[in-house]
Amino acid sequence: MQTFLQNLLNGIASGSIYALIALGYTMVYGILKLINFAHGDVFMLGSFMGYYGARMYASVTHQPGAPAPSWAMAGIILVFAMLVCGTFGYLNERIAYRPLRSAPRIASLITAIGVSFFLEFGGQFVFGPDPKFFPTLIEKHRLNFFGIVTTSYQVIVLVVALIFMVMLQYIIYGTKFGRAMRAVSFNFETASLMGIPTDRIISTTFIIGSVLAAVAGILFGLAYPKIDPLMGIMPGLKAFVAAVLGGIGNVPGAMVGGLLIGVVEAFVAGSSFSTYRDAIAFVILILILLFRPSGLFGKAQAEKV
Repeated sequence: MQTFLQNLLNGIASGSIYALIALGYTMVYGILKLINFAHGDVFMLGSFMGYYGARMYASVTHQPGAPAPSWAMAGIILVFAMLVCGTFGYLNERIAYRPLRSAPRIASLITAIGVSFFLEFGGQFVFGPDPKFFPTLIEKHRLNFFGIVTTSYQVIVLVVALIFMVMLQYIIYGTKFGRAMRAVSFNFETASLMGIPTDRIISTTFIIGSVLAAVAGILFGLAYPKIDPLMGIMPGLKAFVAAVLGGIGNVPGAMVGGLLIGVVEAFVAGSSFSTYRDAIAFVILILILLFRPSGLFGKAQAEKV
């Protein structure tokens, strides 16, 4: 029982990160029917903004080497990463995707792959190809709950991810902007005719998705401190699987899908099949596409051809 609970906790912690990334995939798809394959690399960008943000913080506060861990510093660096990634999300939509909105869907898909390569190889050029170790933003403590061993980092990941998920739910289902977003997702043309500023809604959706990816990048660096310019590939693909599992375009489904992927992955890692840990997400993807293509919470829709 103790091993079961330990794996469950580990899975929920990693699944929370997948869920934050998956939300970006599912929101963009819900509005534009576009798979933004560059989204996993925005997650990578968020981690590196945390790394360089900490170095800038140490320089400004005249602390030689790594800055002293503190909640204030962690908050400042988190906001910095969110601002940078949010700005990139806006520019990405404005420059790369908006001009192709009336083009065939395959053009936007190829562009998304191109932006992904741009971030990966641009990251290697700017940040260097060698791995870097994420700074200690907050002091790490070992915690023991009735024999279940965890760290303060895992608790922070869970709490911060939950806060941002709840905030997103409120934005989508409790605000005027959220109603406009759901209207654009339901029918883009009709929403435009009704006076909804669709361009602004789409840009803001990209910004929100990129901000959540930045939060995931900071949390990932906190829990798994080794980062590199190609680190977004595998978590990005797993988050995409999570979005498909929950029903791509469905926000609660992306959250549940991310948690399920993390939990299943943790149990596989703790078994004799640990070498297949990264493969299990793609096995789930194949099964979902075979038996329930619309996902757990998605609805099958007829499409004209």
